[in-house]
Amino acid sequence: MRATSPVIVGRDEEIGLLSSALDAVRRRSGRALFLLGEAGIGKSRLVGECAYRAYGLGMPVLRGRATSTGLVVPFRPLAEALASRFRAAGTPTDPELTPYHPALARLVPEWRRAGSPGYPETVVELAEALLRLLSVLGREAGCTILLEDLHDCDTETVAVVEYVIDNLADLPILFLGTLRPEPGAALDLVRSAERRHVATVRELGPLHDDQVRALTAACLEAGPQEIPEAVHRRLAGRAAGNPYLLEVLLADLLDTGRLRRTDGAWEAVEQPGGSIPSDIVRSWARRLERLDEPVRDLLLASATLGSQFSVTVLQTVTGFEDRALFTHLRSAVEAGVIAPDGAAPDRYTFRHSLTAEALISSLVPAERASLARRAAAAIEHSGEPLDEDGRQLVASLRLAAGDQAGAARQFAEAGRRMLASGAHGSAVVLLERAHPLAAEADRAAVAESLAVARAEGGDLDGALALADALPPVPARSEAAARRGQFHIDLAWAAVMAERTADAALQVEAARVLLGPTPPPGRRAALVVVDGYLALLPGLPGTGRPPRDPVETEQAVQKAAETAEAEGLPVVACQAWQLLALLRREEGFDAADAALERMLSISTEHALPVWRVEALVRLGANAFMRTGDASRLLSARAAATDLGALLLTRTVDGLLAMNAVLCARWEEAQQIIDRSAEASARVGDLSAHRYLLLAGATMAAHRGRRRDMDRALAAFRRAGGEQSLLVPLRSGLCRAFGALLEEDPERAAAGLDEALAWELDHPSYYYLSGRYGLRPLLRVLAGQADRTELEEARAAPGGCLAWNRQFLDLADAVLLGRKGDPAGAARLMASFTQRSAPFPVARHLGLRLVADAARADGWGEPVAWLRTAEEFFYGAGVQPVSAACRAALRQAGASVGQHRGGWDRIPSPLRTSGVTPREYEVFVLLPERPGNQQIARRLSISPRTVEKHMASLLNKTGRADRAALCEFAAECAAEPA
Repeated sequence: MRATSPVIVGRDEEIGLLSSALDAVRRRSGRALFLLGEAGIGKSRLVGECAYRAYGLGMPVLRGRATSTGLVVPFRPLAEALASRFRAAGTPTDPELTPYHPALARLVPEWRRAGSPGYPETVVELAEALLRLLSVLGREAGCTILLEDLHDCDTETVAVVEYVIDNLADLPILFLGTLRPEPGAALDLVRSAERRHVATVRELGPLHDDQVRALTAACLEAGPQEIPEAVHRRLAGRAAGNPYLLEVLLADLLDTGRLRRTDGAWEAVEQPGGSIPSDIVRSWARRLERLDEPVRDLLLASATLGSQFSVTVLQTVTGFEDRALFTHLRSAVEAGVIAPDGAAPDRYTFRHSLTAEALISSLVPAERASLARRAAAAIEHSGEPLDEDGRQLVASLRLAAGDQAGAARQFAEAGRRMLASGAHGSAVVLLERAHPLAAEADRAAVAESLAVARAEGGDLDGALALADALPPVPARSEAAARRGQFHIDLAWAAVMAERTADAALQVEAARVLLGPTPPPGRRAALVVVDGYLALLPGLPGTGRPPRDPVETEQAVQKAAETAEAEGLPVVACQAWQLLALLRREEGFDAADAALERMLSISTEHALPVWRVEALVRLGANAFMRTGDASRLLSARAAATDLGALLLTRTVDGLLAMNAVLCARWEEAQQIIDRSAEASARVGDLSAHRYLLLAGATMAAHRGRRRDMDRALAAFRRAGGEQSLLVPLRSGLCRAFGALLEEDPERAAAGLDEALAWELDHPSYYYLSGRYGLRPLLRVLAGQADRTELEEARAAPGGCLAWNRQFLDLADAVLLGRKGDPAGAARLMASFTQRSAPFPVARHLGLRLVADAARADGWGEPVAWLRTAEEFFYGAGVQPVSAACRAALRQAGASVGQHRGGWDRIPSPLRTSGVTPREYEVFVLLPERPGNQQIARRLSISPRTVEKHMASLLNKTGRADRAALCEFAAECAAEPA
């Protein structure tokens, strides 16, 4: 007889907490809750109550559970949760989720595309995609995701859960997780989340005496006063307040007739204390004895496979025919021992994980080992290939049978397959299980695989520690060849982590092991890793001088050819990508040829990530050379289609900068708003910094100094000052902005700062001004001659569209200065064509060369100044507009007054009577300049500035200049 309570007893506070959380989610205030407690304490009952209430509120509910079989299955609870929803409701069709389909394809089979190798998404990419999916599902009424038994889940799921709970505060999502208080990654996460106040944690304790009596009464559908005192004492003492144990022990009393209903009342029969079973194991042993022998054998075999088991595997182990198998399964279900697993039609689950443990514990050790041995052999010899789950199951059975070496081999192979699929955390878990179990002859190979898994998972220090502890191997042996490849793998991980000294040590270790004539494939891989190190100016403490770039390029070229010949497409792609970088010094045609080869190889060998990498780099080169972003947009579409979210944000940074240079401000801001926060959330600092710099550059190119300073402060906080973007910050951003403030000295200082940085560091960012704007300013100042100009033209950066426009201007100035107006005119015509995509740079260039043209008698300086003045006046860049008007007056040209401009004045100032001329002064005041500075920047007299200041003080009602400057700063901080 089954004895289960139809109601939840003793958890009123927890139910109230769940109810308030559901209400908050309906108001778009996300909540994360964790229920912590021992097995059987009632966590699943509360999860069921939460699901029931969420359904009643019209919320989508997603429910999944980690496997308690000991198998490491990446993302299993998440996949089960999504399946629980989509199986009934179908997959969502919202267009905004389309970019996330590839990243979620691992969890949603319907979004997998036939014939596509897929993208090995990072955990953060998948987590961000899941967050977007839950937000869409919860748009109308909120969404609830319930994950149970997190103590048994894989590290990848723990990482996704951490990301989700850290970012759901303003989203309509309730996350509820349950776990036992067992040491591990899940418990560490819960304690951390509680300390950071991003989740509420409720620890479920045992029921007290009155609650035990109430639960017993609910099970028996009786009043608490009807429970025999002897029964209550027994259950309270033996179950220790655990609801599940209480129900099992109560069922045992009912089944054995020691508790029965007589004449409408419950009475206890035969309660001899000493002979009564005191634990759950003996209770289940007695229940097994009352079942038919085939059903009993089936349950013992099932329990050997774990608390959840596959019907197919069970049939392999038991040998039952279909009809007998399902007859016995139905009997076990009717007995209340197992139930169909709602998440998978081929699986069954024990009513509680303790049930399977208790059944196995009812056998003597020798019988348990024999049963496990027979099950392992049946699965291994079934003729079906073993996947990762199958290998883990066999390993667990081998371990239960006492075969540690056999278990280690299966754990290690499953771990290596996980590593190959990109599930680094799960690979580490499985290889760590294998390592202490492995036979002496296998242990070093397992340790090598474990070290690589740790390195690729981000724990490079742990990997290096394992490498240092490895026993030596004979030089030039098969073991040495394997160990050499191991060191190459660690070296690559160190290069990606920018740990140059560690990478160099691993390269040297590989060389020693592989000897002077390693196999061609390994030699190629070694050369490629070493080639990336060659980009560095030197490795402190290693005594290695910088290597000759020509020699490095030749070596990498040969490695690329060898990798192709040896059938190593990944190594070949790595080599061609490096060659593209090295060949930028030869010109972008050579760099693009290398990338085209990389694209061809990755396409031929179905390497989607490397293919998109090639497309992105080709698109970036095309944008830099021509200013045309069309190929970059195609690369973004390919990255989005693949689900490569990190690559997509990298492209977004380039597209944002392109939009800035082309003065498409709204487009640039949309891209930055779309990707800057998301890139920070997933820890993609490289893309995040570039997007922040694009925002700062946009402010600089619009003449908005305060906005630029705020954006650069964010760039600095993100580590931008320690990145390769420093020369762009100094030149493209600050120096250009200084020119829009009519401050050529500060612009020159910024460009010199960028050059100094590039001379000390390898740099492939050619837009810092070194090859364009700086030569122009130096020519205008009389500091550079044609030799310096031709050096800039001959450099790879000199062929870029952005730089060529400034070089054409510099060339025109030199020709005009030498008395060649026709030659200067040809260069100005070339400038006009090249600068068409870049309106701000185009008009700034006209303003910069107009004075030189007027002084040397060439070109059309007056027309240029009028064009520039009109543009910058319309753009609200008053310093340049005013300087153009002053230059026109000096040239004796008439200067028309702009009677408009009222639309740019904020309404409160306009109603106070502030004029456009006064507003030009007002917008400069947040920087607290003196009258002389304002006069220079606006090309007016200091006396005029004094008049405007007096008028502004009177019209705004400010007491003094300091108060007026503070008011101007407040107005500047308000959104336009």
